[in-house]
Amino acid sequence: MKKFKLFINNKWVDSSDKKTFTSYNPSNGEPIAELALASKEDVDSAVMAARKAFNSGWPELDPDERADYLIKAANIMRRRKPEIAEWEAKDVGKPIFETKQIDVDMAIRALEYFANLSREIRGEVVPLPGKNFFDYVTYEPYGVTATIVPWNFPVHIATRSISPALATGNTVVLKASSMAPVTCTILGEIFEEAGLPEGVFNVVSGNGSITGEAIINHQDINLISFTGSVDIGRKVIRASAEGNIKKVILELGGKGPFIAEPDCDISGAINTLIIGFCLVSGQVCCASTRLYLHEDIYDEFMGLFIKRLSSLKIGDTMDPDTQMGALISINDLERVDNYVKDAVANGARLLYGGKRYMEPPCDKGSFYMPTVLAVDSNDMKCVQEEIFGPVLTVKKYKDLDDAIKMANDSQYALGATIWSENIKTVYWTAKKLNAGIVWMNTNEGSKIEAPYGGNKNSGVGREDGIVGLMEYLRAKNNVLYVGKEYENFYSFKY
Repeated sequence: MKKFKLFINNKWVDSSDKKTFTSYNPSNGEPIAELALASKEDVDSAVMAARKAFNSGWPELDPDERADYLIKAANIMRRRKPEIAEWEAKDVGKPIFETKQIDVDMAIRALEYFANLSREIRGEVVPLPGKNFFDYVTYEPYGVTATIVPWNFPVHIATRSISPALATGNTVVLKASSMAPVTCTILGEIFEEAGLPEGVFNVVSGNGSITGEAIINHQDINLISFTGSVDIGRKVIRASAEGNIKKVILELGGKGPFIAEPDCDISGAINTLIIGFCLVSGQVCCASTRLYLHEDIYDEFMGLFIKRLSSLKIGDTMDPDTQMGALISINDLERVDNYVKDAVANGARLLYGGKRYMEPPCDKGSFYMPTVLAVDSNDMKCVQEEIFGPVLTVKKYKDLDDAIKMANDSQYALGATIWSENIKTVYWTAKKLNAGIVWMNTNEGSKIEAPYGGNKNSGVGREDGIVGLMEYLRAKNNVLYVGKEYENFYSFKY
């Protein structure tokens, strides 16, 4: 079992109180790594190192030089891709083909994209009335930023936040979930090899109650990027208001609607719907977990849908042919199963799945079958609450306006999907759907180049794209008086 220390000020150190914790493989329950559990004192050390690096010239470094460090890190990650993909699969319990095609590739892309984008940061001149002022806007880094990432896409979500933070001149303290911390710790090895200056990037592993609390309450952190639950997001907001008010970027929960119109390409819609609620076993914030299906195509759609769903291969996560892996823990499996049982007890009809998957070798892990529930009411708990598992609810509709109304009837507004061959239908539906991302005749695909984030309880701010880059910069307005004579507003006599 591999052991990892904390990465603080370019040094690998034990936690101050020598405490550790173990990360387990959800697909078989076996321990895979022992990590240092960062105390409040360790977080203080990491923040202090990041502050010193910020004050010592990292923001003043030529953007090309900062970009070069990120490019070097991307190249190192590309070289280590097989190793990182394997760690991600074991730590999260997802199929190896997912981590190779999505997680690591998107991490590499984030490093390269934001490295190159950093060379394009520029200000603007504001034309003020009159001829006596030259007004220009510049953009500056916030200072010390903290990135707290969840366990479903550790290395991807980490790099989509730390890349723009570093590229714009901020310094970083990174904390991964204690349930899947390994690849984020490996980022310390990558940046160390890339030659990043001392203190610019730091990694503290640990749980939320100790390490996480120390970060969100730290008075010398200027910005926090957090991806996770709504409840913890609220804690981050409350903590950000104390002492030095922090900027927060929050990507929280979701309950994605998927509307299928009668003229949609049924086969294509089904393929993307299965991705939408089965990727990472449904443990995705923007997962499509509410299907609103037009009554005219209900029978044809559901018949083909269940047939294809039943062919999905669940199995050994290290097998390249496996398409669906495990839930992150047995506790999460029990939580998902309780949602399903409660739904059936309250009138939902179980169309497929609804139980733990126990075929060997999956009997040792937390595998759950993809599950489909037919519902008659949009108010049911299984429709309104985020289950965070491979569970889809299906409801018929007759009128598109009703489907849109039901789609928007949620506390969440992260991702939404509309399928129709009529371009006007998808265009106007997209305008009416309350969501940070609307997919039209596609589904659940985020790209580093385009902004990602939600409305309502799904969060504030955006990651990725130029918009995501600018989240890590604050605007400064600069006003220069260039008149021939200085102002004398009160007409003082000299």
